[in-house]
Parts: sequence; C-alpha cells; structure tokens
Amino acid sequence: MTRTEKLLAELIALPSVNPAFVPSGGTSARQTRQPHPFAGEQRVADFCAAVAARAGLEVEFQPVFGVRGHVRALESGDMSPQSQIGCRNLIARLLPRNNVRQTILLAPHLDTVGADGTKFIPQRKNGRLYGRGACDTKGSVAAMLSALCELANTKSRPLETEIIFAGLIDEEHAQAGSRALVKGLFTGSVRSSAFRRPAMDVDRSNRLKAGLQTADLAIVGEPTRLQVVTAHKGSLWLELETRGVAAHGAMPQLGKNAIHEMARIVDLLETDYAAQLRKRKHPLLGTATVNVGTIAGGVQPNIVPDCCKISVDRRTLPGETDAGVQREIAAFLRARKLSAKIFNSKLAPALPLETNPKLPLVRQFLKSAGQSKPLGVHFFCDAAILSAGGIPSVVFGPGDVAQAHTADEWISLAELERGKDLILKFLKSLP
Repeated sequence: MTRTEKLLAELIALPSVNPAFVPSGGTSARQTRQPHPFAGEQRVADFCAAVAARAGLEVEFQPVFGVRGHVRALESGDMSPQSQIGCRNLIARLLPRNNVRQTILLAPHLDTVGADGTKFIPQRKNGRLYGRGACDTKGSVAAMLSALCELANTKSRPLETEIIFAGLIDEEHAQAGSRALVKGLFTGSVRSSAFRRPAMDVDRSNRLKAGLQTADLAIVGEPTRLQVVTAHKGSLWLELETRGVAAHGAMPQLGKNAIHEMARIVDLLETDYAAQLRKRKHPLLGTATVNVGTIAGGVQPNIVPDCCKISVDRRTLPGETDAGVQREIAAFLRARKLSAKIFNSKLAPALPLETNPKLPLVRQFLKSAGQSKPLGVHFFCDAAILSAGGIPSVVFGPGDVAQAHTADEWISLAELERGKDLILKFLKSLP
C-alpha cells in the first residue's frame, strides 16, 4: 500500500458529509443541538492539518461562519454555534526558500454527499478503492496533499514559489468555502490574509487591496481522469410558477387550471427551448442544456388547481449570465402567450468557468501533464468561484465523475498514484 493510498483510505473512513445532506434527526435532536454523526468536514480538516504539520507545512484554519452560517440561517433559522458543523477551511502552506514571486493553490473540497455507514469503510478490490468520497474528491485531497508533503521533504523545493493546500468546505451545497476564501473572511487567530507576502507584483498587490485572496494559479481538485480542464458549465436553478383559479372539479369550466398551463410550459421547455440551446456551441463544452427536474401542483383530484410550480436546471455556457437566461426564458414564454413567475432558487451564483489556456502557468501545467490542449466538463465546481475572485483556475484530479455520488463510488489506485506523481512533477518544475 502506497502512502497516497493509505492516506485516501484514512480519509474515506472519516465521514465528512455536507450537513445539507444529512437528516435533521427530528425534534429531540434539534432541541439538544446534537449534530448528525456523519455531518461536517471538521474531522477531515483536523486529520489533514496533522498530516501537513508533520511534513513541516505551516497550518492554519479559515473560519467560514459568516458564509455557511448565513446559508444555514436562511434554511433553518438556526444560528447556534452547534449548527456551524465543520465551518473552517484548512490552509497548509509550503514556503519557498527565498521571497515569494508566485503562489500556486491546490484546492480540493473536503465534503461529500450523503451515504449510510457502510460507505465509510474503505474497501480495496481489483485495483480500486471503494468508499464515499473516493473520487469526489478525497482522491484529489490525498493526491494533492501527498504531493505537497513529499515535496516539502525533498531538495527540489521551489526557491520562489509558495504552494498552498486549501481544503475547502461546502462545495457540494453552496460553495461557502471557496466563496469565503476569495472574500478573505479571516477571523480569530489566523492571519488577515492567507496569501500576503512581502514580494509581489502590482496586480497581486491591487487584488489584495481589493480584499481578495490571490494566487497565480489554482488547481481545483475534481475527478477529471487526470485531464487538465480549463472550462466548465455554470449551474442555474429556476423555479417557475403558474397561477390559475380554483373551482369544483365537477365544474372545471368555472376555474383556470394552473397545471394545464404549466404542462404546456414544460413541453415547450423540453422541446422548442432545448432545440434553441442546441444551436449554440462552445468549443470545449458543447451546448447549454435545460432540464425540468420537479413539478408540484394542486390539492386533490376534485379541485381545479390554482397553482403549479416546477424547478428547472439550466446549465450555462461562458458568456451567459443568470439574469440574461432568466430574461431569455421569460421572453420565450411571452412569445408563446404563456405566463409564469420566474425565480432564481440558487443560494448563490454558480457561474461557468473559462480560463485562458495560453496563460504561462496553465501552459506549463498542461505540458507537465502531457496534454496538448485543454478540455471542458459539464459539471460545476469551486474553480469558477476562485476564478471570479481573481485567481486563474483549472480543474484536475484522479477519478471519473461518472463514479461520483454513486452507491459504489470508487477510484483506480493506479490513477490515484499517477495523479500524485503528475502534481509533484509540476510543483518540482516551478522556480
């Protein structure tokens, strides 16, 4: 068993389910404020902090209370300290021997989606390691942290490049961790700026003055099958509501059926609107998509329903904005004489990513990974948040997103080890 595999097995055995995906536990649990035993990233953050400290890295934590606490308050009204489960990003820093001229950020997330207790027992079989988070994204955590710890104990340590491992919380829900990182919400005993150093260029200095955390390149850990990704789609969730007039089911002509109106909208979104989207293509991402995910309306069979709601997942391309898509759908419906109220139901914007592959550090990482051109992926991740905060970002990690969130999530151990080696190779190439 390699050190990277051992680290991943230990990470899988530490549940870090995003608190948004665990049961509330009922009234008694809420009254006693007892957290779910699987909830929160703190176990993993503390464990990784200990691993990093043993390797000689500088370790600190970034409280994310303001971001995650606000999300929780909106959802449950609970702002107690106990509700802030695992509300800290982990920051582990390898300083160069000389003054810092550039900073590289390794940024996987620590949380996972939900699972029963059996999924936190790592199982090795046929060259694979099974368990919740194996590829999404504890595989990236293990590969990145192992590479950085190994680098810290070699003579190939960069002379002028600072390398930071940021274990981010809450990616699976509202991306509170990455949003806090770029907003610089540092409180308590940690430094006022995680990335501030005496030697920096004007652009870095200006970004810091603007209150942004900064780095010259972020490598965001996600299962990309070790392909360097420079673009991903955004994720917009909309709620559409039609209103009708209630009436007795025996005399439906006296009412107006909101479900019927919505049925026409659903059909048009899934056919004509989807066809419109297929006419727009991005070279790395293909087309934007629309999916009607839920529908609810009516009270009982003998009442004409006066309200119907649907939820829509609209995957956006670089250049599209949430407000622009909302206006586009409203205009699409108006042109067909249909009416619906449209609400953005995302807790925070989840915009698309597009990073210039010609940036010097991106080119260098592509070359180090043996890749001639970048790729795009359809899922959304923290990379777009970091990019919007002024940090050029790419996505990279072992594992296949097809295995993420599945009942039998797994990762190839050979790919895990190769991922560690590729990251280490790139870090060693830095000045």
